[in-house]
Parts: sequence; structure tokens; C-alpha cells
Amino acid sequence: MNQDISLRELKKAKNKIALYEAGLSLMKDRMFSQVMIEDICKTAEISKVTFFKFYQRKEDLLIYFMRVWLTERMIEIEQEEKKGFQAFRHLLSRVAKEHQIRPGMMPSLISFLAEQNMQPCMPELSSAEVSLLFPGHEEAGSQSPNMFVLFQQFMKEEQQVGKLNKSLTLEQSVQICFTIFYGAFLTAQLYNSADIGRFYDTHLGLLEI
Repeated sequence: MNQDISLRELKKAKNKIALYEAGLSLMKDRMFSQVMIEDICKTAEISKVTFFKFYQRKEDLLIYFMRVWLTERMIEIEQEEKKGFQAFRHLLSRVAKEHQIRPGMMPSLISFLAEQNMQPCMPELSSAEVSLLFPGHEEAGSQSPNMFVLFQQFMKEEQQVGKLNKSLTLEQSVQICFTIFYGAFLTAQLYNSADIGRFYDTHLGLLEI
């Protein structure tokens, strides 16, 4: 823990993370739209007034989740020295695993992003939040991930070793990464399949030689 972090900042970060974790705990058997702010605050034992000090709207918890989740995956990818398709596959496998724990999370996130017509702007985290969320990995945790940059990095790594489909430009391959990340998941849902990994593998074939 960074000794320069004040007790006040640490308390604020603990309350913010407690609300986030309460929201996650309530999503084990429901969609995010079915989770009420009142229930989140009751679970976290934190007032509704305090909730709105940290999150302007309930949906900000979804973006906070994506920020934390992506950072955790990037730490794993760096530690395991994964690159290119291997790194992308790791990301996708963790989406499938997350779906087993919280089936409503990914559909809720996709629905929200489609409604907003946007890729999320990842929130910056305070030093206290970073220390609590990513102990031992504060440097990586302080860097806000950008999915476009991540996918571009993965595809460049494969392009450099000659394993990226040569009929695709780098820009096209990045677009396909987004299509796979969101679209293959939705396709699995439409087919009422729990084997999301199989759908990811099928679509990954579009990128590989």
C-alpha cells in the first residue's frame, strides 16, 4: 500500500469499490437493469447520497467493471507473456468464464454500449483505488486500457510474424476483433449455446492464415 495515500482518500476508495462489488454480487442471477441502486447501497451498507458522489448514474458501474476487468486481464497477459492471438484468446476465454459467474454482465454491457452508440471512456482511478484493486501491480493498474489500442497491438504482433490473414489490413483486423469480442458472444446467445468459446474459435479463423 502506498504510504502517501491519506486515510481520507483510502476511505473514499473503499466506499467506491464496496458499491462496485455490491453491484457485481447482485448480478449473479439477474440482468443489470434488474439491479436497483437501493439494493446496491443496502448490500454495501452505504447511503444513496454517497453512491451519487462516486457514480453519476447506475450504468457507470458497468464502465467501472470494464475498466477493472480489462486491467486485470492485461496484468495476466503481461505476467504470462502472451502475445497476438494468444493474448486475444486469453481475453475471450475470460469473457466466457465471466459469463458463467455473471450471465447478465456481458449482455447488459453490450446493450448499454449499443444504446449509447459508443465505446466506453474508461474512468481514471485514484491512487487509493489502484492500490486496493491491483496490489503489487500499481503501475499497470494506473494505466487506463483502450480496447482499440489493445486489439491493434495484438494484431500487429501477429502481422510481424506473418500469421495475420494477408487479405486483411491492420485496420480491418482490428474491426474484426471488435466483431468477435461483441458479436460472437451475441451469436452464441442467439443459438442458446453455453459454449461461447466455440463461437469465438470459429470467428477467430477469419483472422488467421
